[in-house]
Amino acid sequence: MTPCKCLCCSLSTLKAWLPVLSWLPRYRLKWLQMDLLAGLTVGLTTVPQALAYAEVAELPVQFGLYSSFMGGFIYTLLGTSKDVTLGPTAIMSLLCASVVGGEPHRAALLSLLCGLIQAGMAILRLGFLLDFISYPVIKGFTCAAAVTIGFSQVKNILGIQGVPREFVWEVYYTFYKIPESRVGDVVLGLLCLLLLVMLTYMKSSLGSEDDSTSSRAARKLVWTVATMRNALVVSAASLVAFSWDAFGHHVFTLTGKTTQGLPPFQPPPTSDTTANGTVVSFGEIVKGFGGGLAVIPFMGLLESIAIAKAFASQNDYRINANQELLAIGVTNVMGSFVSAYPVTGSFGRTAVNSQTGVCTPAGGIVTSIIVLLSLAFLMPAFYYIPKASLAAVIICAVAPMVDYRVVAKMWRIHKLDLLPFCVTFLMSFWEVQYGIIGGVAVSGVLLLYSTARPQIKVSDQGLLVMELGSGLSFPATEYLSHVIHTQALQVSPPRSVVLDCHHVSVIDYTVVSELRDLLRQFKLREVQFIFSGVQVKKIHKTLKKILKTIEKKIYKTIEKIHKTIEKNLKNYS
Repeated sequence: MTPCKCLCCSLSTLKAWLPVLSWLPRYRLKWLQMDLLAGLTVGLTTVPQALAYAEVAELPVQFGLYSSFMGGFIYTLLGTSKDVTLGPTAIMSLLCASVVGGEPHRAALLSLLCGLIQAGMAILRLGFLLDFISYPVIKGFTCAAAVTIGFSQVKNILGIQGVPREFVWEVYYTFYKIPESRVGDVVLGLLCLLLLVMLTYMKSSLGSEDDSTSSRAARKLVWTVATMRNALVVSAASLVAFSWDAFGHHVFTLTGKTTQGLPPFQPPPTSDTTANGTVVSFGEIVKGFGGGLAVIPFMGLLESIAIAKAFASQNDYRINANQELLAIGVTNVMGSFVSAYPVTGSFGRTAVNSQTGVCTPAGGIVTSIIVLLSLAFLMPAFYYIPKASLAAVIICAVAPMVDYRVVAKMWRIHKLDLLPFCVTFLMSFWEVQYGIIGGVAVSGVLLLYSTARPQIKVSDQGLLVMELGSGLSFPATEYLSHVIHTQALQVSPPRSVVLDCHHVSVIDYTVVSELRDLLRQFKLREVQFIFSGVQVKKIHKTLKKILKTIEKKIYKTIEKIHKTIEKNLKNYS
């Protein structure tokens, strides 16, 4: 290979691993303006959401911000979608809470391990494993997660304390403690909910009928206000809380004191010490993570890649799924060094990013800078954020995830899909990771069942014609044999069978062995077993080899006979 070809190959490989090298050399000033605007808009959305999602993860609110800035820098270098924004999400926060129970050190270690698993999958090109998580399982999990997350915030709207995390007990104690509700929190929380719903509705109902300049300006203003609704509502609620607090009226439950400044850059601790001084080893911590160490990396990848594919299709470009895995994995690994918990792509913030007109992943850098500035200068102001306002933000964020219409669609299209959906949905209220594992298990059983019970259409045309609806593999052997025996060999008199195989492209050794046995049994009963529509391309190759072998043997035999005759003739003479 020439040096020029080697250089081109090296550059191509480098661009594949660092997609930033593909778009950075042709970056334009116009793109910079749009990326700055999109990054600023997403940043103002990210800060209040990050604070709220830290509450879902049962971590101090600053850890939501710790988890929000690394993704912007890493994804700019490694991401293949211009729209995707990485950071804390409702689902990942819920999963984190269920695995680490609100312990920050373990949350950072969980992020490191999840990132290593995700990056390893990317390097080994194992993204295809996500195909084994079916759509009903995903929808069942997201619906259950939305209900769980949304209801977990009702206690903050009511301002009640001492409610356990387990969903069943959480429901019981929330209703039991309603008499303990704080009027200030209830009023403020409901007002925040009302404002957020109104702004969301206004944004979704923006029309384009009137193209006048004033109408366009009004629509743009409404869209801007509605897009930044979380930041505006939380800021307004904080101002109200500060005003009441300044006059000595402590009527709201506040976020309270938070740690100011940037997190230290250091590896997460691989051991922990309990309150009574017992040292917990790395192995014991990992064992405590349990199934969450498998579920969280998969759900993070699934959520982010689904979002990336959706927006790539909408905006007419393509993504590299394995490169997306690498970007998420590296983000989680690097995030663990700044006390972040596991993150993934956010649908809501990605939608804002796309709608604002972002041109490249560089918009994420602006978002990350806004988060860093908030950590450096605004943490004292976060003291006055009412928990009821953050609860309203979370409830409005997860409400669209409850897609009740999907049940009717599954019923119309394929009723069996409701089984993994229901198993996932119900088990997720017990433990979210068990819901996913249970749903995947049920989907796997259904998949294996369809393989073991292929569709066989039987028609009587003087002799039995059995048409196979799909391929044949070893799990289907017993079923096929049973159908042929009961309908052809065990009746009196036995009947001939034509096995239509035009849908069958692969047959394994177990099936061939069983078919050979069936041929013998048909021959014993003096009826015929005929194959129709067999794809014989490979059979032709095999026959050619056999014929060549036979031809060689015949030629050698004739040559041997000829030599023997010549020898006998010489002896005779």
